[in-house]
Amino acid sequence: MKRVTGIGGIFFKARDPGALQAWYRKHLGIDVQDWGGAAFRWTDDAGNPVKGTTIWSVGGGDGDYFAPGTAPFMINYRVADLAALLQALRDEGCNVLDKTDDSEYGKFGWVIDPEGNKVELWQPPERQ
Repeated sequence: MKRVTGIGGIFFKARDPGALQAWYRKHLGIDVQDWGGAAFRWTDDAGNPVKGTTIWSVGGGDGDYFAPGTAPFMINYRVADLAALLQALRDEGCNVLDKTDDSEYGKFGWVIDPEGNKVELWQPPERQ
């Protein structure tokens, strides 16, 4: 079974999200959108577009989306079969959260790594 197939997104908290977004826009050239992040479109070795994006997003430090993790960041990994991977992780004794989410954006599940970081697993919708 394939496990992680890529990075779907990188999310982190900031004390001042607007200022940090502006810094990344000015100094690193990231095209930060009104929603607080950017979508990096995937390309092949020749620079031709292929299916897939990696999301980069800065949010406020007051939300609890990263809970029960305690880190100010969360990485979202693309997976091919979320249900099968979550079951394999449970069978291996990993701390898999019971909650899952199925939306127009795909299927999401979470596991806590040994350092207490919440890791998001994402199975994109069929069209991606």
